[in-house]
Amino acid sequence: MAPRQADFPGEAQAENGGPPAAAKIRGSKRKISIARRRRSGYLPGSMPTDFTLDLSRRPRRLRRFASRRALVEETQLRAADLIAPLFVVDGEPAPEEIGSMPGVFRLSIADLVKECRELHALGVPAVALFPKLDPKLKDETGTEALNPATLVLRAVRAVKAAVPELTVVTDVALDPYTSHGHDGVLNAAKDNVDNDRTVGILRDMAVLQAEAGVDFVAPSDMMDGRVGAIRRALDAAGHTDTGILAYSAKYNSAYYGPFRDAVGSAQAAGTRLLSKATYQMNPANRREAVEEVLLDVAEGADIVMVKPAGAYLDIIREVRDAVRVPVAAYQVSGEYAQIHAAARLGWLDLVRTRQESLLAIKRAGADMILTYFAKDVARALRG
Repeated sequence: MAPRQADFPGEAQAENGGPPAAAKIRGSKRKISIARRRRSGYLPGSMPTDFTLDLSRRPRRLRRFASRRALVEETQLRAADLIAPLFVVDGEPAPEEIGSMPGVFRLSIADLVKECRELHALGVPAVALFPKLDPKLKDETGTEALNPATLVLRAVRAVKAAVPELTVVTDVALDPYTSHGHDGVLNAAKDNVDNDRTVGILRDMAVLQAEAGVDFVAPSDMMDGRVGAIRRALDAAGHTDTGILAYSAKYNSAYYGPFRDAVGSAQAAGTRLLSKATYQMNPANRREAVEEVLLDVAEGADIVMVKPAGAYLDIIREVRDAVRVPVAAYQVSGEYAQIHAAARLGWLDLVRTRQESLLAIKRAGADMILTYFAKDVARALRG
């Protein structure tokens, strides 16, 4: 039988008494590669003038027309994805804009109810309430947090009476109530929080909030074991339908400054740079976030949260892949403030940047986003 015609130079030699094929393997692979590239038209200098590029294995550019882009859009942002954080104050003052958060106001209960009605009409399904107390009500142990008539509980009752369909979330932490601005009661040396004593107070806070009618209590304190303690206390008090939205991966971030202005914890502590590093997470840690989240889920968390959001998109994705419960992310005050600041200087387009920032959080895996942009975005989405 005549030897087969080789496809490439050197191959025939190997089959007709030439050097063994193994001796030619490197050269043959290189020649095969070059020949294939020439046949497919991808070798520079080898493409004839009448060559038509073969795109049979390449997806079509479906982004060229707006109608096509909408059909193949992988991630969509909806008003229903948003939770609006709102700040409430006592008395009947006019809305007071927070200097470091343009467009965000401290509201009386009456104005809070009005704002909640507007948000609900725009399709925003939930609000998260944060009180700013009179400094005279603050002390080292946050006593006011357990007052059945405290500001946030009166606000909850008013909102649920006016807009019962709106989901209301309340913060479970002591920083708005303590004179030192920490999220818990300090130990005897005053150099760290007393974890177990704090958890007992948070448990009682959560029960009071459930009795006021909240849909979700949201422990943001990062104390160990507080989710399980709160779940047991809620169930024992008959509030089995009250959910827990746990701040599970809350980092010791530099992005919280404007929020501390808003609730007055910065003034209480005497500094915006109050360190909570002994109980909030180290920004350098990634695996720890998944561990914290899994512990909270095991203790009964219905929703877990990553905070902040924008600088922690990798953490949101890690958490989304690790759990089956819904994942929330908090676009915090510093993220909101920096977008506004850059837009005011003309360095960024406010509308496009806020949209892109929220879309990135959703794309990373968040099912819901707490954001101070909620109302404006919901209005823009409605057109």
